[in-house]
Amino acid sequence: MRRWLAALVAATTSLVLVSLLVPLALLVRSVAHSEAVASATRAAESVAVAVGAVDEETLRLTAEQAGASSGHPVTVFLADGRVLGAVAARTRAVDLAARGRSLTAAVPGGREILVAVQGAPGGTAVVRAFLGDDDLDRGVHRTWLALLVLGVALVGVGILVADRLARAVVRPTTALAQVSHRLAKGDLTARAAPQGPPEVRTAGLALNHLAGRISDLLAEERETVADVSHRLRTPLTGLRLEAESLADPGEAARMEARVDALERAVTAVINDVRRRSRERASCDAVAVVRDRVEFWSVLAEDQSRAFALDLAPGPLPVAVPAEDLADCVDALLGNVFAHTPDGTSFRVRLASGPGGAVTLTVSDAGPGFGPGDPPRRGESGAGSTGLGLDIARRVAEDSGGSLAVGRSDLGGAEVRLLLGSGPVLGIS
Repeated sequence: MRRWLAALVAATTSLVLVSLLVPLALLVRSVAHSEAVASATRAAESVAVAVGAVDEETLRLTAEQAGASSGHPVTVFLADGRVLGAVAARTRAVDLAARGRSLTAAVPGGREILVAVQGAPGGTAVVRAFLGDDDLDRGVHRTWLALLVLGVALVGVGILVADRLARAVVRPTTALAQVSHRLAKGDLTARAAPQGPPEVRTAGLALNHLAGRISDLLAEERETVADVSHRLRTPLTGLRLEAESLADPGEAARMEARVDALERAVTAVINDVRRRSRERASCDAVAVVRDRVEFWSVLAEDQSRAFALDLAPGPLPVAVPAEDLADCVDALLGNVFAHTPDGTSFRVRLASGPGGAVTLTVSDAGPGFGPGDPPRRGESGAGSTGLGLDIARRVAEDSGGSLAVGRSDLGGAEVRLLLGSGPVLGIS
């Protein structure tokens, strides 16, 4: 847009300048010609008044002096054929002027300014002042160059002013487009600053209103999903307790397996809805992990568990909603508390990973995982349904990362999550 406006102003200014400067240039040349002719005429007339009033030698000196002072050679053609002053050939124009008529005639190389002097001794004398072509155009080319430079300068100033004005329009428009792109990428905290022309400011306010409305709708959807989750999990918990209270161990195991399958299906549906409603959301992993560890620290003190929290300095944005990351940390710490004896120490570490990713590591000094692979979704192991690791794995994979398990340097289990990096702006 800036280039388009600059080109438009350059074209418009050029047309205006051409329409003004071309006539002005022609006028300058015309005025220069007129002044040159007038100067030569004055030189010829200054000599003409001396014809017949002074002697021949004085007349010759007068002609030479007039030519030297005016820059135009002056010649006196007497009636008897004698020639005084600058050497010049007698042309037909001189013969015509000798009839008593002053005139200006074009000759090769310039113009002749001829002044007829009647009443001179012996007949009509003619005073000739020669005006060369260079004298006619003296100063014209220099003036034309000045006009050309002035025109170019005016076009440049016009382009500069147009660029400034275009920048005042383009800058808020570009900022508005950037805000819309951020909103399209899921950064619902992006807002347009009201600036620029009234139309752009109005569009920015409308975009801000739209972003606010989308945020409100997503918040309502998340609240609905949370309510549905609570409504579904409560009866499932009651059903699990009833299944565990069955007297027949075989029947109890069969019912628990069905409850597990139902719980997995419900969890998958809820997580899918939550994932779509929070798509492209992000959060500061440092703040979320610190908050959840502080929450669990009360229970850790009650159970005499020593723990260490190692957080990287500064905010670490990850491509995970704050609620999902909190659920993930709760699930991992819940596994530590549920499957290790009281007094078992644990450690939570959050560090920067490769390519801007973030690594979350939860390790403990407990017995660790049993033989074989760690529990996966729906598999029972050490009294666990495996849902804690499944939640953590889903959170990591949804962010573009991964989950790995192993043995920690504390002697127990270690779960390491690689979380994809989130945008620096718009952390939720």
